[in-house]
Amino acid sequence: MQVKVQSGDIASFAAGAIVVNLFEGVTSPAGGTGAVDKALGGAISSLIAAGDIRGKQGEFTMIHSLNKLPAPRVVVAGLGKSAGFSIDRIRHLSGDLARYLRHQRVKSAGVLAHGAGIGGLPAEDCADAITEGTLLGLYTFNRHKSKDEDGELDSLTIVEHDAAKLPALERGIERGRILAEATNFCRDLANEPANYLTPTEMGRQAEAMAKDTGLESEIYGPGWMAEKGMGGLLGVAAGSVQEPRFIVLRYNGGGNAKPIALIGKGITFDTGGISIKPAENMGEMKGDMAGGASVIAAMGAIARLKPAVNVIGIVPATENMPSGNATRPGDVLKTMLGKTIEVINTDAEGRLVLADGLAYAREQGATALVDVATLTGAISVTLGNVAYGAMGNDAPLMERVKRAADAAGEKVWELPMWDEYFDLIKSDVADMKNSGGRPAGSITAAMLLREFAEDTPWVHLDIAGVDTYEREKGIIVKGASGIPVRTLVQFILQSAGEPASVK
Repeated sequence: MQVKVQSGDIASFAAGAIVVNLFEGVTSPAGGTGAVDKALGGAISSLIAAGDIRGKQGEFTMIHSLNKLPAPRVVVAGLGKSAGFSIDRIRHLSGDLARYLRHQRVKSAGVLAHGAGIGGLPAEDCADAITEGTLLGLYTFNRHKSKDEDGELDSLTIVEHDAAKLPALERGIERGRILAEATNFCRDLANEPANYLTPTEMGRQAEAMAKDTGLESEIYGPGWMAEKGMGGLLGVAAGSVQEPRFIVLRYNGGGNAKPIALIGKGITFDTGGISIKPAENMGEMKGDMAGGASVIAAMGAIARLKPAVNVIGIVPATENMPSGNATRPGDVLKTMLGKTIEVINTDAEGRLVLADGLAYAREQGATALVDVATLTGAISVTLGNVAYGAMGNDAPLMERVKRAADAAGEKVWELPMWDEYFDLIKSDVADMKNSGGRPAGSITAAMLLREFAEDTPWVHLDIAGVDTYEREKGIIVKGASGIPVRTLVQFILQSAGEPASVK
């Protein structure tokens, strides 16, 4: 799928369709939309007057040009109310528009730079949002289907009459492509069935991506984990015939500076172990490695964008299976840091592997830690599928993560980390237990992780409510979401002092 920019007049652009836009309440279109309206003999104005075009957000109206324009079709895209118009609205509009054009079997289209004209938004950010929205909205996972029934939108051209804006638009397209492609790579990993994406294969895919982008990679097996004393990870892996992998990716853009660490949970399938999950919807647990996938994908985008900072990506990857070798409720595991954890519930396994991931990141001298995991069902009860939860031990780092999420157009909500919550995971036989029960489930899981971050600035992102969706809307598609890849990349860009997209 090509996204490109061209100088010219949208009314003169030859493609399968051209797309113009309209704010809600506008009765006399201007700019590029006005030029197309004039070429169509006032057809758009007539449809506005008749109430058939209202400019409402997500409204698309197709008009056949009947040889009055080089393009046979004109689509009028509703931008919604001009008040509060944002970059994020452009993203979601572009996702919906791309699917609409594909459904109409349009192969090529020209669009205005939504928001960069009367909307008053920076051209570069608008082009970024159009590109992100288009590529994210068109994503499908069809690799295991014998026949793909969808048509394809092959090219989208941003047509801009002001040639001075072209360099900014081109920069935005390139950044948007990198962010979208990384997110779609994360989606590919998270959508892959567990019989295809084993921990070994996850390591291979990370290694191949690292080779393509210039990252350093290290993929370790169980012998190395045992030498490191990673009892949390090995305890979860004990029940599976699939060997675990500890994936390390390194981006070196900051000279001799200590790295920032991104740590992702990589449970390639989660049965719950001995504390087995109900059969209903267990197939969705192939995506329990979405946190790890987001870290791997973000590292690839970081390598392509080349910020002046050092970053280490860490993914402890394993299955969580029941067997005669599996860790049992009541067992005690000794982690890399030497701290012990009583296993109350083997389905609370993500925090066990992340404990060793955090300890390794600190051993590598990381100055800041951000971990990502589909950690608790409790976060879905708290925040639904609208936002992911954030917990941490450092207010400035938390604010940086929030700003990055804002730039990415992703919603995050901070939950409290008061010391009283640790009482719920105190153990009579070990330093702590891996589950505090139902009360404050997301917070108590984070409290355990805090013990392994210790005094290093740390933020934990619980994405269990937003990692998959059941229907399409804007940049969201059915299946894996790829959240929070773009937040992680924006966080690293901001950490390097580089500008991020505006909301």
